[in-house]
Amino acid sequence: MENNENAIPEEPWLKAPLDIVEIMEILPHRYPFLLIDRVIEIERKKRIVAIKNVTANEPYFQGHFPNFPIMPGVLMIEAIAQAGGALLLTEFPDRHEKLVLFTGIENARFRRPVVPGDQARIVVEVVNWRPRAVRMQGNVYVGDKLVCESIVMCQIVPRRRPSKTKDDSPTPVSTPQEAAVEA
Repeated sequence: MENNENAIPEEPWLKAPLDIVEIMEILPHRYPFLLIDRVIEIERKKRIVAIKNVTANEPYFQGHFPNFPIMPGVLMIEAIAQAGGALLLTEFPDRHEKLVLFTGIENARFRRPVVPGDQARIVVEVVNWRPRAVRMQGNVYVGDKLVCESIVMCQIVPRRRPSKTKDDSPTPVSTPQEAAVEA
């Protein structure tokens, strides 16, 4: 832990490995869109390694592609973003009040198909961390083969919840896009 009064105390459960229940304590995503199953390494503000077990019963395989199931490349990029989001959100004690939103994707490359039965290892390293915006390099491997790589940029924004007014009618809720503009 850093020696300053603003340092975030390290929570004992934030050490790898993290199982799916612990990941769900960090990320707001849920099935069928939670795309990481386990975190096997985590180095604060620097690096995270997560696992996605690709199974034949993933809902996207029904249409991508019948009789030739391939994990969509955009979902591999999303898995990179979710692993990176798990790394970022561990730095915020009020993480349940925050969202991590994509602001950009660069140099995405898809090298090999990912199919049912594969175990994808998602390695994300921080390239640049500013107070509310982060740039990360993500690589996805199956075994020792690189299957996907991309740079992802994101911004940490407040998550707004409906609140009641005096007449008990809900107040308008900002969309994540509006929150990003307001922030």
